[in-house]
Amino acid sequence: MRQDQRSAYLQPDVVSRLSTMEMRARFVVEGFITGLHKSPYHGFSVEFAEHRQYMPGDEIRRIDWKVLGRTDRYYIKQFEEETNLKSYLVLDTSRSMDFRSGGDVTKLQYASYLAAALAYLMMRQQDAVGLLTYDDELRKYMPPHSTKVYLQTILLELERLQAARSTGTGRALNLAAERLHRRGLVMIFSDLFDDPDDVLSALKHFRHNQHEVILFHILDPRERNFDFGRDAIFRDMESNEEMMTQPHQIQRAYKEAMRDFIARYKKECREQRIDYVLLDTSTPFDVALFEYLNKRKKIGG
Repeated sequence: MRQDQRSAYLQPDVVSRLSTMEMRARFVVEGFITGLHKSPYHGFSVEFAEHRQYMPGDEIRRIDWKVLGRTDRYYIKQFEEETNLKSYLVLDTSRSMDFRSGGDVTKLQYASYLAAALAYLMMRQQDAVGLLTYDDELRKYMPPHSTKVYLQTILLELERLQAARSTGTGRALNLAAERLHRRGLVMIFSDLFDDPDDVLSALKHFRHNQHEVILFHILDPRERNFDFGRDAIFRDMESNEEMMTQPHQIQRAYKEAMRDFIARYKKECREQRIDYVLLDTSTPFDVALFEYLNKRKKIGG
């Protein structure tokens, strides 16, 4: 596969045209790994989870000479118990996630493709991956495992996801935090269209239980800019109520409210040492995968 082809498979509209979730996950990860060669992780590929930088006092016999030859940097091979991580993919499947303003993917599709790529990448690193889905309740819980057969099960479940019920992100995340007893990395995929007080309380619950957390805040581009033209009919995704309005008249107030909404999550997540990652459904997938890579290095190092 050529370089331009690999880069294309980081684009959501291209990924959406692939026929299976396994193909989407594989092509996104391959495109991402190609990009690593142009990053500060050049030559390190997906080995970052199995190595850490050499530190004074480490045993010389643990230096990985092959990595040294490729990167001209000293890394040591970590033991299995140092590298294995339990990760939980937590997906919002409420009806608001089924929205798209004209692009090729809904927010739920974008979240599922990103989750599939992360699961594929993490299992290549021998990390255990689990899956939780929710709307106003927890709907599915698959505990973390690290086998190839289990990866296929997760990808099949992601393929089947449908947005069907109302939102209850705060309540559902609190239930999830109560259920996840083993410390790990919790990755949440949601548009966060719920009471921020409830959601932020649930995020603190994860941190209280010593989990590391990445919050992927997924929006449609028009949910961020409110660029709907002069006349539009708005339909509530969860109640089906409709309202005729002229978007340009309320665009400024909406954008200010959205900026405040995002700013609050950024601030409070930073205070709780939660990685907050704002994405929209046109964002290439490598943006989120780099965020995961950086988090994984901190945990592993």
